[in-house]
This record gives sequence, C-alpha cells and structure tokens, in this order.
Amino acid sequence: MTRTSCFAAVILAAALGPARAAAAAGVPDAEEIVRKSHQAFFSAGRDMRAKVSMRLVNKEAKERRRGLTMLRLNAEKGGRQKYYIHFHEPADVRGTGFLIWKYPDRDDDRWLYIPAIHLVSRIAARDRHSSFVGSDFTYEDVSGRDLGLDSHRLLREETFDGADCYVVESVPKEESAFTRKVSWIGNKDFLPRKEEYYDAQKELFRVFTAEEIKDVGGVPTIVRRRMANLKTGHFTETVFADTAYGVGLEDQLFTERYLRRPPKKWIK
Repeated sequence: MTRTSCFAAVILAAALGPARAAAAAGVPDAEEIVRKSHQAFFSAGRDMRAKVSMRLVNKEAKERRRGLTMLRLNAEKGGRQKYYIHFHEPADVRGTGFLIWKYPDRDDDRWLYIPAIHLVSRIAARDRHSSFVGSDFTYEDVSGRDLGLDSHRLLREETFDGADCYVVESVPKEESAFTRKVSWIGNKDFLPRKEEYYDAQKELFRVFTAEEIKDVGGVPTIVRRRMANLKTGHFTETVFADTAYGVGLEDQLFTERYLRRPPKKWIK
C-alpha cells in the first residue's frame, strides 16, 4: 500500500469508523473473514489424510513426541465434519484412537478408544477446551471452534511475517477458556498466521503461529504449526506430512467399529 493510499485509508476510517470504512474499501466484514478462514484452515477439500508428528517441549527444553494419522471428511451439506485420529507412537499411546463428529449448530460428539482395556468412552462436550493428549492444543483447536460462539470485529489490516493480513478480534458470547482472541488472517489465502489468546485477567497466555505454509495439490496448507503456553513455558509443534486432499474417504470409516479395528488402508 502506498503512502497516499495509507493516508486516505486513515482519513476514511476516522470519518466512517473501522467497520464502515472497511466496507467502503471493499474489505469483507469480520464475520465473513472468520468464516473464510475456518473454511481454509479446517475444511479444505472434500476429505483429507495426513501423517502428523507432534513435539511437546517443556520450559527445561525436554521433549516428548507423538506420531499419528489424521483423517477428515466433510459432509456434503450443512458444515458437518468427521475426524478420525489414530496414534502410532510412543508405545504407551499406540493404538489409541479419537473420533469426532462435528456439527455447526450444537456440541460435537467425541469418542476415545483405549486399546489396553478395549474401551470406547465418550468425551464430554465441556472438555473441548481440555488438552489434546497432553499437548498445548485443545480438542477445539484440532477440529475448529463453532463460528457462532464468538462475536468478531475487524481491528485493522497489517503485514505479519511477510503476509498482508486482516487483524480480527473474537470475543466469546458465553464463558470460555479465553476471554478474547486476536487473529492475523492472510487476506489472500485466509489462513491464520498468528492467534493470541487472552485469559480472564486480560493477560496473553497462549499463542498460535503458522510456521510453514505449502501448496498441497493447489490448496495452501499450514504444514507446520506451533502453540505456545506463555504461563507454563511449554509449547507444542506439529508437522503435517504426506498430506493429501480428495483421497476418497468413506463415511463408514468414522464409526466406533473402526476405532476398535483401525482401517489399515488409511492409517498404515
């Protein structure tokens, strides 16, 4: 943006207010930006398969690792999704499985399979903010937060890590694990570059960053991402490898039956 256009944007924002100025400049509103970001980050393609490695690092720089396969299927209509997650390593979690049925208008259904005791148990909806297998990501971070749970406001536009971004503030409408989130969302691919989470004391306590983005079959994809907990000094880094979209997953895979008997074709 040139100095002249920047000056004009400032004058326009002062005269109309940020929201009206953005609309006058042809910028989508905050709700639309967040909707497009959710689509780009959590719903790209009809389905998706990826091998995921997780690195969990504490403040003493000691690390643990996780290896898993993630499958995701989008419903044809209505915004529903299904996730299947199977752990390969380490030995103490090998064979553990997660199943998530995600709905746009009500609490998600979640199941956990524990192979040592051959038990499938439901995960309560209130646990969506809980740590995902000891990492700094929550269950909600893995499958996405329902768009209607927050109010969104476009704060400004700026460059972050070389990308022109919309900066959007999201405030929960009801009690949540955070009281405010600020997101830097690319204005071309709508992928989040950074997210800041603030607690009840209005202090920054978690930070998400997209560490690496690649083109995967024509789809911009965050292949390396990081979540840091500033209160504990702990962070988790995940790397997505062998990611593929449109692989032909079937709805029947996302059932309790396949939690107990993993589909070898897809999780090997």
